Amino acid sequence: MFVPVKSTKVYEHVIKQIQNMIANGELKRGDKLPSERQLAEQLMVSRTSVREALRALQIIGLIEVRQGDGNFIKDSFDKCLFEPLSVIFMLNESRPEEIVDLRRIIEMETAALAAKRITDDEIIILGNLIKQLKEYGDLDDEKNSVKVDKEFHYMIAQAAKNYLLMSILNVISALMDDFIEDARGIILINQKNKAVLLEQHENIFKAIANRDPKAASEAMNEHINLIIHEYLGKI
Repeated sequence: MFVPVKSTKVYEHVIKQIQNMIANGELKRGDKLPSERQLAEQLMVSRTSVREALRALQIIGLIEVRQGDGNFIKDSFDKCLFEPLSVIFMLNESRPEEIVDLRRIIEMETAALAAKRITDDEIIILGNLIKQLKEYGDLDDEKNSVKVDKEFHYMIAQAAKNYLLMSILNVISALMDDFIEDARGIILINQKNKAVLLEQHENIFKAIANRDPKAASEAMNEHINLIIHEYLGKI
């Protein structure tokens, strides 16, 4: 429950209380928050402080305002990660190499976890995505190839059974959206890389399907190395 606030930076403590209530389960996804007036009374602060706190929580993606219905805890927190990270990326003039480094660190472990935790049904789904990659590749359908490529990596994250990892990968993918098509375009200037890309995805799939964490991690590392060598080395 809410407790009275005693501080000069009142709105920060309002934010902290709401964050803590989410963390300990008192507030759950989709829950409606008390009205501004009720929050002000329970916390013994001004409505202005409550309004400032709610606005900050909305900006960082923890809550959403439904017109005429009030403030609600969001159903998905993906953007809560994406917005601050994307701002940091822009403000620090970060380079694509930094995102690829982060992707390597996360995706290698994600592939290893997927190899340990994947279900038989998920193996079938991953296998079907490999078939689609081959079919679209044979048709030179790059638009759908990019789409299936993303789905393949997302499915691996899902198979790892770790919500935070999946959310972080979504964030990285969102940050990389402007680079992905360009990267594939540059990589595929060399026609030999078309077969290499498919083979790498197949190797990742086989290792995960065989439930071999070490091989899955190594196959993912090889895939990231191709991106570094063929794309980042040419921009």
